[in-house]
Amino acid sequence: MKESRPRTFCWPEGKRAAVSLTWDDARPSQVDVGVPILDRFGIKGTFYVLPRNMGARLSKWRRAAANGHEIGNHSLNHPCTGNFDWQTQETMLERYTLARMERELRAANRLLRVALGVEPTSYAYCCGQNFVGRGTRLKSYVPLVAKLFTVGQAGFSETYANPLICDLAQVPSIKFDNKAYGELRETLDAAVADGCWLILMGHEVGDVRARQTTSASALRDLCSHFGRRPDIWVDTVTAVGRHVGATVRHPPAKARVR
Repeated sequence: MKESRPRTFCWPEGKRAAVSLTWDDARPSQVDVGVPILDRFGIKGTFYVLPRNMGARLSKWRRAAANGHEIGNHSLNHPCTGNFDWQTQETMLERYTLARMERELRAANRLLRVALGVEPTSYAYCCGQNFVGRGTRLKSYVPLVAKLFTVGQAGFSETYANPLICDLAQVPSIKFDNKAYGELRETLDAAVADGCWLILMGHEVGDVRARQTTSASALRDLCSHFGRRPDIWVDTVTAVGRHVGATVRHPPAKARVR
Protein backbone atom coordinates (compact mmCIF):
# COMPACT_ATOMS: atom_id res chain seq x y z
CA MET A 1 0.00 0.00 0.00
CA LYS A 2 1.47 3.34 -1.00
CA GLU A 3 1.82 5.82 1.84
CA SER A 4 0.02 9.11 1.29
CA ARG A 5 1.31 12.46 2.51
CA PRO A 6 0.44 16.13 1.97
CA ARG A 7 1.58 17.61 -1.33
CA THR A 8 2.18 21.06 0.15
CA PHE A 9 3.67 22.31 3.40
CA CYS A 10 1.96 24.78 5.69
CA TRP A 11 4.31 27.67 6.38
CA PRO A 12 3.22 30.14 9.10
CA GLU A 13 1.12 33.24 8.45
CA GLY A 14 0.54 32.55 4.79
CA LYS A 15 4.21 32.34 3.86
CA ARG A 16 5.09 30.41 0.70
CA ALA A 17 8.66 29.39 1.56
CA ALA A 18 11.45 29.89 4.08
CA VAL A 19 15.02 31.16 3.77
CA SER A 20 17.93 31.01 6.22
CA LEU A 21 21.17 32.94 5.65
CA THR A 22 24.19 31.22 7.21
CA TRP A 23 27.96 31.52 7.42
CA ASP A 24 30.70 29.17 8.70
CA ASP A 25 33.90 29.52 10.72
CA ALA A 26 33.45 32.87 12.57
CA ARG A 27 35.52 34.78 10.04
CA PRO A 28 36.04 38.47 10.99
CA SER A 29 34.27 39.82 7.89
CA GLN A 30 31.05 38.20 9.05
CA VAL A 31 30.69 40.57 12.02
CA ASP A 32 32.57 43.44 10.38
CA VAL A 33 30.52 43.50 7.16
CA GLY A 34 27.76 40.87 7.19
CA VAL A 35 26.05 41.49 10.52
CA PRO A 36 25.67 45.27 9.95
CA ILE A 37 23.96 44.56 6.62
CA LEU A 38 21.58 42.08 8.22
CA ASP A 39 20.87 44.47 11.11
CA ARG A 40 20.07 47.28 8.69
CA PHE A 41 17.28 45.15 7.18
CA GLY A 42 16.15 43.54 10.45
CA ILE A 43 17.16 40.05 9.32
CA LYS A 44 18.58 37.42 11.67
CA GLY A 45 21.37 35.20 10.35
CA THR A 46 22.87 31.94 11.58
CA PHE A 47 26.61 31.87 12.23
CA TYR A 48 28.40 28.55 12.77
CA VAL A 49 31.44 29.58 14.73
CA LEU A 50 34.75 28.00 15.62
CA PRO A 51 35.46 29.19 19.18
CA ARG A 52 39.15 29.80 18.43
CA ASN A 53 38.30 32.13 15.54
CA MET A 54 36.29 34.67 17.52
CA GLY A 55 39.50 36.28 18.84
CA ALA A 56 39.67 40.07 18.64
CA ARG A 57 36.04 40.25 17.44
CA LEU A 58 34.64 38.67 20.60
CA SER A 59 32.74 41.81 21.62
CA LYS A 60 31.13 41.97 18.17
CA TRP A 61 30.14 38.31 18.38
CA ARG A 62 28.56 38.99 21.76
CA ARG A 63 26.57 41.88 20.33
CA ALA A 64 25.45 39.77 17.38
CA ALA A 65 24.23 37.03 19.70
CA ALA A 66 22.47 39.55 21.97
CA ASN A 67 20.78 41.06 18.91
CA GLY A 68 19.13 37.76 17.99
CA HIS A 69 21.49 36.28 15.44
CA GLU A 70 21.82 32.54 15.89
CA ILE A 71 25.19 31.20 17.00
CA GLY A 72 25.60 27.58 15.98
CA ASN A 73 28.22 24.92 16.63
CA HIS A 74 30.86 24.29 13.95
CA SER A 75 32.97 21.86 15.97
CA LEU A 76 36.00 22.41 18.19
CA ASN A 77 38.78 21.62 15.69
CA HIS A 78 37.08 21.71 12.27
CA PRO A 79 37.82 18.05 11.40
CA CYS A 80 37.71 17.22 7.69
CA THR A 81 39.03 14.52 5.41
CA GLY A 82 42.80 14.26 5.25
CA ASN A 83 42.58 14.61 1.48
CA PHE A 84 42.64 18.39 2.00
CA ASP A 85 46.29 19.43 1.97
CA TRP A 86 45.65 21.96 4.75
CA GLN A 87 44.24 19.33 7.11
CA THR A 88 46.44 18.00 9.91
CA GLN A 89 46.98 14.35 10.79
CA GLU A 90 45.46 15.01 14.21
CA THR A 91 42.15 16.38 12.90
CA MET A 92 41.52 14.04 9.98
CA LEU A 93 38.03 12.57 10.05
CA GLU A 94 39.58 9.28 8.98
CA ARG A 95 41.25 9.15 12.42
CA TYR A 96 38.22 10.22 14.45
CA THR A 97 35.85 8.06 16.49
CA LEU A 98 32.25 8.82 17.38
CA ALA A 99 33.27 9.15 21.04
CA ARG A 100 35.89 11.77 20.22
CA MET A 101 33.47 13.65 17.99
CA GLU A 102 30.88 13.77 20.76
CA ARG A 103 33.43 15.04 23.28
CA GLU A 104 34.51 17.82 20.95
CA LEU A 105 30.98 18.87 19.98
CA ARG A 106 30.05 19.12 23.64
CA ALA A 107 33.27 21.01 24.40
CA ALA A 108 32.53 23.54 21.64
CA ASN A 109 29.06 24.05 23.09
CA ARG A 110 30.55 24.74 26.52
CA LEU A 111 33.02 27.27 25.13
CA LEU A 112 30.27 29.14 23.28
CA ARG A 113 28.10 29.10 26.38
CA VAL A 114 30.90 30.73 28.40
CA ALA A 115 32.07 33.17 25.71
CA LEU A 116 28.73 34.30 24.30
CA GLY A 117 26.10 33.15 26.78
CA VAL A 118 24.32 31.01 24.19
CA GLU A 119 23.36 27.35 23.98
CA PRO A 120 23.88 26.22 20.35
CA THR A 121 20.91 24.30 18.96
CA SER A 122 22.15 23.79 15.40
CA TYR A 123 25.34 22.42 13.90
CA ALA A 124 27.02 22.77 10.49
CA TYR A 125 29.08 19.81 9.24
CA CYS A 126 32.62 20.92 8.50
CA CYS A 127 33.08 20.99 4.72
CA GLY A 128 29.76 19.16 4.58
CA GLN A 129 31.37 15.88 5.67
CA ASN A 130 29.48 13.70 8.13
CA PHE A 131 31.62 10.59 8.72
CA VAL A 132 34.38 9.34 10.99
CA GLY A 133 36.82 6.50 10.30
CA ARG A 134 37.42 4.76 7.00
CA GLY A 135 36.49 1.66 5.01
CA THR A 136 34.59 -1.02 6.90
CA ARG A 137 35.02 1.00 10.09
CA LEU A 138 33.53 4.20 8.69
CA LYS A 139 30.55 5.54 10.66
CA SER A 140 28.16 8.40 10.10
CA TYR A 141 27.94 10.95 12.88
CA VAL A 142 24.56 12.22 11.69
CA PRO A 143 22.79 10.29 14.51
CA LEU A 144 25.09 12.02 17.00
CA VAL A 145 24.14 15.43 15.62
CA ALA A 146 20.48 14.41 15.80
CA LYS A 147 20.98 13.61 19.49
CA LEU A 148 22.75 16.85 20.38
CA PHE A 149 21.08 19.48 18.16
CA THR A 150 17.71 20.52 16.78
CA VAL A 151 19.13 20.89 13.25
CA GLY A 152 22.25 19.69 11.46
CA GLN A 153 23.17 21.62 8.33
CA ALA A 154 24.80 19.79 5.44
CA GLY A 155 27.00 21.89 3.19
CA PHE A 156 27.63 22.31 -0.54
CA SER A 157 24.36 20.60 -1.42
CA GLU A 158 22.73 20.55 -4.86
CA THR A 159 19.24 21.47 -3.76
CA TYR A 160 17.13 23.16 -1.12
CA ALA A 161 15.15 21.35 1.57
CA ASN A 162 11.69 19.88 1.01
CA PRO A 163 10.12 20.41 4.46
CA LEU A 164 7.82 17.43 4.00
CA ILE A 165 10.66 14.91 3.83
CA CYS A 166 13.95 16.54 4.84
CA ASP A 167 16.05 15.02 7.61
CA LEU A 168 16.56 17.77 10.18
CA ALA A 169 19.84 16.15 11.18
CA GLN A 170 21.29 16.87 7.72
CA VAL A 171 19.34 19.63 6.01
CA PRO A 172 20.81 20.61 2.63
CA SER A 173 22.30 24.06 2.10
CA ILE A 174 23.41 25.76 -1.11
CA LYS A 175 26.60 27.73 -1.61
CA PHE A 176 26.21 31.47 -1.00
CA ASP A 177 29.78 32.45 -1.89
CA ASN A 178 30.86 34.04 -5.18
CA LYS A 179 27.34 34.25 -6.57
CA ALA A 180 25.82 37.36 -8.08
CA TYR A 181 22.42 38.60 -7.01
CA GLY A 182 20.87 37.32 -10.24
CA GLU A 183 22.06 33.78 -9.56
CA LEU A 184 20.77 33.91 -6.00
CA ARG A 185 17.39 35.20 -7.19
CA GLU A 186 17.04 32.29 -9.60
CA THR A 187 17.63 29.82 -6.77
CA LEU A 188 15.33 31.74 -4.45
CA ASP A 189 12.52 31.94 -7.00
CA ALA A 190 12.74 28.19 -7.62
CA ALA A 191 12.57 27.45 -3.88
CA VAL A 192 9.55 29.72 -3.45
CA ALA A 193 7.78 28.13 -6.41
CA ASP A 194 8.32 24.71 -4.82
CA GLY A 195 7.30 25.89 -1.33
CA CYS A 196 10.64 24.79 0.10
CA TRP A 197 13.27 25.91 2.62
CA LEU A 198 16.35 27.51 1.10
CA ILE A 199 19.47 27.63 3.26
CA LEU A 200 22.34 29.68 1.85
CA MET A 201 25.80 28.89 3.24
CA GLY A 202 28.77 31.26 3.02
CA HIS A 203 32.13 32.14 4.56
CA GLU A 204 33.59 35.64 4.11
CA VAL A 205 31.45 38.70 3.36
CA GLY A 206 32.80 41.44 1.12
CA ASP A 207 34.28 41.67 -2.36
CA VAL A 208 32.78 38.83 -4.40
CA ARG A 209 36.02 38.43 -6.37
CA ALA A 210 37.75 37.06 -3.27
CA ARG A 211 37.69 33.29 -2.68
CA GLN A 212 34.86 31.90 -0.53
CA THR A 213 33.17 35.28 -0.23
CA THR A 214 29.52 36.24 -0.13
CA SER A 215 29.16 39.43 -2.12
CA ALA A 216 28.23 42.30 0.19
CA SER A 217 26.29 44.00 -2.61
CA ALA A 218 24.42 40.79 -3.46
CA LEU A 219 23.59 40.33 0.23
CA ARG A 220 22.21 43.88 0.41
CA ASP A 221 20.15 43.36 -2.73
CA LEU A 222 18.80 40.06 -1.43
CA CYS A 223 17.85 41.56 1.94
CA SER A 224 16.15 44.46 0.17
CA HIS A 225 14.22 41.97 -1.97
CA PHE A 226 13.01 40.16 1.16
CA GLY A 227 11.56 43.46 2.35
CA ARG A 228 9.33 43.47 -0.73
CA ARG A 229 8.32 39.82 -0.36
CA PRO A 230 6.08 39.29 2.69
CA ASP A 231 5.36 35.79 1.37
CA ILE A 232 8.91 34.64 2.22
CA TRP A 233 9.80 33.75 5.80
CA VAL A 234 13.42 34.72 6.52
CA ASP A 235 14.70 33.40 9.84
CA THR A 236 17.42 31.41 11.57
CA VAL A 237 18.05 27.73 10.94
CA THR A 238 16.76 26.71 14.35
CA ALA A 239 13.60 28.83 14.09
CA VAL A 240 12.64 27.32 10.75
CA GLY A 241 13.80 23.85 11.76
CA ARG A 242 11.62 23.88 14.86
CA HIS A 243 8.58 24.80 12.80
CA VAL A 244 9.30 22.03 10.31
CA GLY A 245 9.85 19.51 13.10
CA ALA A 246 6.66 20.49 14.90
CA THR A 247 4.56 20.49 11.72
CA VAL A 248 5.75 17.29 10.07
CA ARG A 249 5.69 14.08 12.05
CA HIS A 250 7.65 11.45 10.14
CA PRO A 251 6.95 7.84 11.13
CA PRO A 252 9.97 5.61 11.83
CA ALA A 253 11.71 4.46 8.67
CA LYS A 254 10.78 0.81 9.18
CA ALA A 255 7.10 1.75 9.46
CA ARG A 256 7.22 3.14 5.92
CA VAL A 257 8.33 -0.15 4.41
CA ARG A 258 5.49 -2.01 2.73
